[in-house]
Amino acid sequence: MAAIYSGIYLKLKSAKTPWEDKIKLARFAWVSHQCVLPNKEQVLLDWVSHALVSYYNKKFELEEEVVEKLWAYLDNVIHSRRLQNLLKSGKTVGLSFSVAQVINERLSEACSQKTQQNIGTVLSCSSGILSTPSLSIIYTAKCELLVDLLSKLSKLACQQLASDDTVGSQVFSVLQLTFAQYLLIQRQQTNPNRVFGQVTSHLLQPCLLLRHLLTVRSWTQADDNHVRQHLSREIRNQVETLLQAGLFQPELLSSYKEELLPEQELQVKKKGALKSLLLPVNTVQTKLSSGFCEPALHGAVVAGSVSLLYKLFLDSYCKAENHLACFHMLSRLFSCLRFPALQQGILSPADWSTELLALEQLLNLVLSSDIYNVASDRIRHKEIQFGFYRKLAQMLVSHSQASIPAWFRCLKLLMSLNHLIVEPDLDALVASAWIDAEVSEPRTKKPQEALISTMFQTYSKLRQFPRLFEEVLTVICRPAADELRLPVFSGGLTGKLRECLLELPPNQILDILCLCVEKCQTLIIPAVEGSADMALKLLSLSSVLHAFLFNMRSLDDISPSPVVLRTQSLLSKMQKGIIQPLMELLQAPRREEEKSDLWLRKASDSALLLVYTWVEVDTLFGVSCSKYVSPAAEIAGAVTASAATHWGIPAFLSGVEEQCWERVVELANSFASTSKYCLELLTLQKIKMILMQTEADLQALQHATAFILESGRSHMSRGESEPWDGDISAISDLNYATAHWHLVISNLTILLPYLSLKDVEYIANVLLETLVLAKAQEAAADQEPSISIGKISLGLMHSSFLPEMMVLHCTFLTSLIHQFTRVLPSAARDSVDLPLQQLSAGNIPWHEEILASCRPVDPLEAPSENKLLKDELSLSRKTLEKVAQCIILLAKNGRPLILKESQLESCLGLLEIASLLKLDSLLPSDCTRCFLVLLSLLANTRASASCSKPVLLKFLSTCFHLLRCLQAGRNASSVFKVFHASDVLETVMTSQLTASKFFTDVLTVPVWAQYLQEVQAFLENFLQMIVERRQSVRLNLEKFMSFLVSCEPDVGAAKTKGWKNWNPAARQLLLMAFTTLCHVITLYLEQLPQKKLQSTDVLSALLEPVVLQMVRTVEQGLQSNTQNQPLPVTFIPSVTTLLKADLSHAVKKGWQKEPSGILEQPRIKLYQKFYSQILRELPCAGDNLQFLQSALQFLTVFCSVPELYPGEETAVTVVFAIKKLLAGSAVTTQVIQSVETELTEVLVQLLGNCSAEEFYTIMRLVLQGLEMKNIWQQKAKEVLSAVTLMKLLLSCPLRGDKEKAFWFASPQIITALAMQTKEACQDQSLISTIVVPILETVAALLRQGEGVLLNPHHVALAFSILLTVPLDHLKTEDYRSIFLGVHEVLFSIVQCHPKKHK
Repeated sequence: MAAIYSGIYLKLKSAKTPWEDKIKLARFAWVSHQCVLPNKEQVLLDWVSHALVSYYNKKFELEEEVVEKLWAYLDNVIHSRRLQNLLKSGKTVGLSFSVAQVINERLSEACSQKTQQNIGTVLSCSSGILSTPSLSIIYTAKCELLVDLLSKLSKLACQQLASDDTVGSQVFSVLQLTFAQYLLIQRQQTNPNRVFGQVTSHLLQPCLLLRHLLTVRSWTQADDNHVRQHLSREIRNQVETLLQAGLFQPELLSSYKEELLPEQELQVKKKGALKSLLLPVNTVQTKLSSGFCEPALHGAVVAGSVSLLYKLFLDSYCKAENHLACFHMLSRLFSCLRFPALQQGILSPADWSTELLALEQLLNLVLSSDIYNVASDRIRHKEIQFGFYRKLAQMLVSHSQASIPAWFRCLKLLMSLNHLIVEPDLDALVASAWIDAEVSEPRTKKPQEALISTMFQTYSKLRQFPRLFEEVLTVICRPAADELRLPVFSGGLTGKLRECLLELPPNQILDILCLCVEKCQTLIIPAVEGSADMALKLLSLSSVLHAFLFNMRSLDDISPSPVVLRTQSLLSKMQKGIIQPLMELLQAPRREEEKSDLWLRKASDSALLLVYTWVEVDTLFGVSCSKYVSPAAEIAGAVTASAATHWGIPAFLSGVEEQCWERVVELANSFASTSKYCLELLTLQKIKMILMQTEADLQALQHATAFILESGRSHMSRGESEPWDGDISAISDLNYATAHWHLVISNLTILLPYLSLKDVEYIANVLLETLVLAKAQEAAADQEPSISIGKISLGLMHSSFLPEMMVLHCTFLTSLIHQFTRVLPSAARDSVDLPLQQLSAGNIPWHEEILASCRPVDPLEAPSENKLLKDELSLSRKTLEKVAQCIILLAKNGRPLILKESQLESCLGLLEIASLLKLDSLLPSDCTRCFLVLLSLLANTRASASCSKPVLLKFLSTCFHLLRCLQAGRNASSVFKVFHASDVLETVMTSQLTASKFFTDVLTVPVWAQYLQEVQAFLENFLQMIVERRQSVRLNLEKFMSFLVSCEPDVGAAKTKGWKNWNPAARQLLLMAFTTLCHVITLYLEQLPQKKLQSTDVLSALLEPVVLQMVRTVEQGLQSNTQNQPLPVTFIPSVTTLLKADLSHAVKKGWQKEPSGILEQPRIKLYQKFYSQILRELPCAGDNLQFLQSALQFLTVFCSVPELYPGEETAVTVVFAIKKLLAGSAVTTQVIQSVETELTEVLVQLLGNCSAEEFYTIMRLVLQGLEMKNIWQQKAKEVLSAVTLMKLLLSCPLRGDKEKAFWFASPQIITALAMQTKEACQDQSLISTIVVPILETVAALLRQGEGVLLNPHHVALAFSILLTVPLDHLKTEDYRSIFLGVHEVLFSIVQCHPKKHK
């Protein structure tokens, strides 16, 4: 046969053979073992290479289809397993260099045509060549070809990234491979100048463009995931490595220095040296400035590249002796940016952002590398660096870009380098970056605050704070650039100011305050009337005074007397020179149209802000410093008397009459701004002063609290309000409601005792409305630290103070219940007997028991008062009883309210708000009301047929969850005062069984399982309450059991198709109820002391019929299960509970190893049938955690009684089933971890009750899984199964012969684990699945073997396992688990075998 095919080569060379036939012959020759040619593989490679090279050299013409087939043939050959096997065997096969040239030319064509069609095969060929060492020599031996390939691939990648098309992985995979090859060759080059030339001539520009496009690309889901997440980052790193090694080699430092440093610097370093012909900086600059990409991209690419090149330069050369060269490199690279054109207005203002970002990165590098030494620059280099940075600062300040965050960051960096850089322009800086800057966006506000904070810290440390604020006050007093300036201090800046003021000497602070007061007196006050500009300046200066006085350190008894006297003088000047003139100005009568003038509003804001500041500070200083004498001391005697007046504030302000003050208050109240808020603060201050008196005036307190609440009532009713940053001078009509609500809620503990009941109801209603709104906007809520009404309300709900405010707590609950009635259908709201309406009725004194405890009662009127209180309490209790009966009656009548989906969602939102209440701390009446509301929602409402099932299930689950929270409270038993426990249980189960018909199609959805779990938890808790608190235990439980029995289809129906046709959701609910009842009784019987025989007899008598009924229910449910169908998961816990109950009952009766003596034979068969079915299904369970956990829990109980095993089955049968389960394909390490507890419990029972012979069999079964043939036959799951079983065995207590047998086999176990580890480490995929479990098992073995493993060799063998574990090239999650495993083994050796490991 060989002779037949020996003429193939001649046909391939023949010009007469058609090319289609030639390609077919070549393919046949490559794959056929019958075609014998000398050096066949090389011959065929040479033939296809020659054909392609000849075509591209124009030696003959070919059709495009033929050319593509030739490329495909070359690609198939390069990637064929045959070629790889030949190369592995040592045979030499190669390609000609002309193939590399052809590939490069083909890629070049694709670049020039800007189309990447039909080059996939070429790219595949180049990938195969580069990844095969014997073929890649055509590139590695001729570095020029590799450089050219890298350049072409980079351009191809750039084209793909710049287009709108989706990004594929092929180009980038080949590019990454090419980079890796070139970097390998680059490291082997010995001529740095040649490498520099290669990089700058061919690679610098495409690499910089590629890096930029990879960085700015907006990746989409359509783009290849591997490129997006891995290759893009890896290629960027490779570009940086290439540029670092190509442009900044250590040997090139002298060339850089010769070009960068001035002549005199070089003479010091290197006298008489000739300049190198290589000008690296100039070369790089030229390449950056030349147009290597589209003009629209060029500026951004250069801006991004400049900082990268400077970083690489510093990484290579930044040493103390090279700092000057580093600076000159900075100035040269800076010149590549487009700032001159931007200053001249040639470019678009939007380009400022790109250039400023580049400058920020450059300055960051300067600061982090510490290349600017102020002293060295001044002494040795004639301040050359300072001059450069100074020009930068001048440029930035003179061309303000306050809308760009990078502008602020650049100024901050210059300030951090040396504050003297910006000192000459301090006034312009303060104006453009702070006072006159229009900054509102959070992304810009943050860097602005960082810059101003740096200024604060710098001038604070230099003790030049007055110098800074002299400029600030000067700028404020200049004519404003805009009519409305932003507030001077934001909330964040106020915090930074506070930090600095606490460190400053008090005299410097007083200097600033005196200067501020002086400017107000001399410049502002005389000209404020009628001038909006002056009024705005006054408000800015007032906010500065407020910020300083509120955040400086308070005077105290150790404050120096001169400081105290200066402070007194300052406050006196402030009162007489600013506040008093403003009061006189504001009290003047004005026409209505004049009251809306801007100047009057701002003057009013300033006046009230200063009054509040003065009063607050004066009061504080008077309390904290005994040396302080208030300027209002001459009228101090009038304080107590005036406190009882409507305001009492004029008592502290000499020269301000009561009538004048009232006119000012009337004017301030007409503005929803700072002045109105300050009135509230002053009123709050008055309340505090009254409370400090020995006899508080109750009427005055009530008037004051009512005023505060009334002040913002109209604005709160408007609805939404903008967030507030906490700055008192920034309050306007837009955010006044937020500031008002913040004041009310934050001082609620002071205000609440003096509020009327109507006011408390108002607060509760507003609280509920704002919470509903906050929940609706929760998804869109920003993460900024600003204050919003929703955040304030949520903060109160989460605080620990709300339960302490019992009146508000109770009123809020009433408001919440009333909101439920508004959500319900309109027809239902007209019904007088509706439970929710009665529970929120306004004529019922729900909070009387709270108010009674704190209400003062006259002894003479005490009897009548007590009678009235009893009547009111009796009324509320009667109402609760009436509502309870109404709920039960409505549930029995079966006439529920039908809710639409929107109403359900509204109810769900209200339930979520209810969950914020501390339900376990409710008072008895409120606890009962809340319970009745939830019960009414469950029992008296139904969803319409069109409702979403998941929404309905979530609603029901939430109701049950909240009921459970109520049951955990201290007043949970108050529910039993209004109705019988069995009525609650019947009502709940009736409603849920009726509703279950909606859920037949969602029984496999997770939300159904969660719903069942919540219902079961409620029933369990409620039944436990009945048993533990002895609420007519026998009567209630018997009634509940009778009810459950009555819900089932009768026996006749069960024997026919009645049960099968019964609602499966109802079946699950009923079975769950029986299971819960059985579980509670069994559990209580187990925990009951032997002395309480009467209780035991009562519960035992109850348990017997429950067990019998459960058996019947389970059997009927199983009959409806078709043959060969898996067990319903919901049945397994029921049978487990049933078995536990049977065994518990048997133990109480004195059962001793005779199951047939107590358990009826049919029942034993039921358990055995269940056991057999579970063993059959267990190996196929896979990752069904719900089934696994339930099945293993059943096996734990079943295996605790070995006599129950059917036939000749033993513990070995169960272990074998578990082993098969663990070896299943769907079982992962995560699944094993999830069921580890249940597996351990099963094995504890199995090993504790099995015989020694059975244990030996189990050990052999486990050791078989550790045999090496399993890993060699790629049965990794068998190994994992055995390792997991071994780890579980180590968690089980072993005694006697079993313990001896296990430790006798321990050397064999350790050896097997060591060999398995060595083999598994060869495969990366087995690291997490095999190696990590082995490490955990070895650690457990060493810990358990303390004092048993006496041979040091065994410990050394365990230690050797660690040496075989690879630590390189691991995924992050694998590395973490490997690290923990190694740590556990080492710790076990050191702790438990300290002598042997040495």
